[in-house]
Amino acid sequence: MARQTRSQRRARREAQQQSGGIAQRARQRQQQIRPQAAAKSQTGVQRRERRGSFFAESLAELKKVEWPGQSQVIQATIVVLIACIVVGIYLYLNDQLWKPVVQRIIGQ
Repeated sequence: MARQTRSQRRARREAQQQSGGIAQRARQRQQQIRPQAAAKSQTGVQRRERRGSFFAESLAELKKVEWPGQSQVIQATIVVLIACIVVGIYLYLNDQLWKPVVQRIIGQ
């Protein structure tokens, strides 16, 4: 869609103001986009419909997921294990470094 010129935008704004204002147009547009939900019944029918649609939508989303292959899972597992080992070594060395200092402060 081509971009409107300044005079076209002004004419559109004036027409909106004459026809009831921007707020009314916004309400009308919102009702077009999102119609009012049906009133909830005492029997809970709508609740079951929502739950069913939730599960159906969840399954649809899970079908869209691109699941990793075996090689990707193995690579990610190796990366996590290496990161855990590096952090463990760092914490161990840091603990050994500060142990004498803390013992002198505490006095044990």
